[in-house]
Amino acid sequence: MTAGETATGTAEAGQATAVTARNRALVELLAQGGRTLTLLRRWVGADPGCGLARGLLTLATGDRLDDTVLREQLVTAHRDARAAGEREASVVYGVFLFTHRHHRLAADHLLTHFARWPADEQAGLMLGAFPSCDDPAYRALGDTLVEEQAALAGPGNWAWTAWLATFRAEQGRVREAHGLAERALTLFPRSGVAAHALAHAQHELGAGPASTAFLDGWLAGDPGALQTRHLSWHAALQAIACGDFADARRRADAALPPVDVGMRAATNWRLLLVGQAPAGRSDPLLVRELLAAPGGTAEVFHTFNLALALAVEAATDDLERLARRAAADERPDFREVLAPVVRALAAITAGRPRAAVDLLTALGGRTGRIGGVRVEREIVQDTLARALVDTGQHARAAALLRERSTARHHHAYEELLLTPPRASVSPPKGLTGR
Repeated sequence: MTAGETATGTAEAGQATAVTARNRALVELLAQGGRTLTLLRRWVGADPGCGLARGLLTLATGDRLDDTVLREQLVTAHRDARAAGEREASVVYGVFLFTHRHHRLAADHLLTHFARWPADEQAGLMLGAFPSCDDPAYRALGDTLVEEQAALAGPGNWAWTAWLATFRAEQGRVREAHGLAERALTLFPRSGVAAHALAHAQHELGAGPASTAFLDGWLAGDPGALQTRHLSWHAALQAIACGDFADARRRADAALPPVDVGMRAATNWRLLLVGQAPAGRSDPLLVRELLAAPGGTAEVFHTFNLALALAVEAATDDLERLARRAAADERPDFREVLAPVVRALAAITAGRPRAAVDLLTALGGRTGRIGGVRVEREIVQDTLARALVDTGQHARAAALLRERSTARHHHAYEELLLTPPRASVSPPKGLTGR
C-alpha cells in the first residue's frame, strides 16, 4: 500500500467514524436520552469543523453556559455550518435565537426554515419557541406548524409523532395525545419526548399507579435520560393524585435537588394545600438570590415558580415585595397576571383566604398568561379551590374542579382540596401541613 493509499484509507475511516458519531448523536438527541451529551461531544470530536454538531451540542448545553461562551460557540458553529450548506446554517442560526431566548424571532425563523426544509427533525428540537412566546397567536402558529410537519413526516416518524403528542396534550386533546405518545413509544421505546407527552396525558386522565409504573419502568431503562428529574416530578404528582403523600415526598426528595426550586415548590405547595407535610424544601436564601439575579425575573413563569417557593416558606413579606415589583413592571403579563397571583399567595400565607379568592377570581381566563403548561398552571386553580373552601364557598370550589373530579380515574387530591378543614388551612404563618 502506498503512502497515498494509506492516507486515503485513513481519511475514509475518519469520515466513516464521523458519520457513525453523527447518526448516533442525532438519534440520542431526538430521544433526549442519557447519552446525549456524551455522543454529541463524540461527534464534535470526530468532526470538529462540523458547525451543525457544535450548534446542536450548544443547544443541549446552552443553559449551563455564560453569555460570552454561548456566543463564541455559536459564532464558530455558524461560520462552519455556512461552509456545509444553507440548511445547516439555518439550523444553527435557529439555535442562536432559541438559546438567547429570542423566542419570537426563533419562531419566525422556524416558519421560514420549515417552508424550505419540511419535517427537518433537527429544527424540530426548537419547537418550544412557539409556546415560549407567551402569545396565543404564536401558540396557534406552532400548533398548525406541528400538525403540518407531522403529516409530512408521516405516522412512521417517531420524533414528529412524539412532538405532535406533546402539542396535543397542551391543547387538551388528551386521549389523542395519549394515543400518539404510545405510537411513538412503539416505534422507538426510548423516546423521552414521547414518554413526557404520555406523562402529561396520564396526568390529565388521573392515571395514578398506571402512570407511576410506566414512568418507573421507562426511567429504569434509561436512568440518565435528560428528563429524569422532570419525569420523576410527574410521578410524584401522580402519587399526590392518589393520596399517597409519603410516596410523593420520597420521589421528590430522591429526584429533585434543592436547586430544583420550581418543581420542588410545585410539589410542596400542592402538598400543603391539602394539609400534608411537604418534602424537602428549598433554601429561602437561595430563592431570594435567584430573584435578585439578572435573570430572576426574565420570564414570568420562572418568577412564578420562585413565588411558589416563597409561599411554601410562608414568606409573606417577600411575596408582598415581589407583588409590588411585578405590579410596577412594564411587561403586561407581570403587571396584570403575575402581580395578583403573587398577592393571592401572600394572602394565603397570611391567613386571608377571602382576599386570595377575590384576586384569583378576578383573573378569569388571564391565568394562562402566567406561562408554563397546563399541568403547571393547574396549581393556580388548586390555590383558588382551597381558598374557596376555606371561606365556606364549597359549591363554587366543587364547580371549579368538577371537570377534573369527574374525568380523572384517580383524584384523591381534588377530593381533599374540596374537604373543609377542621381548622383553617391558612394559619397566620401559612400552610404548615400535618
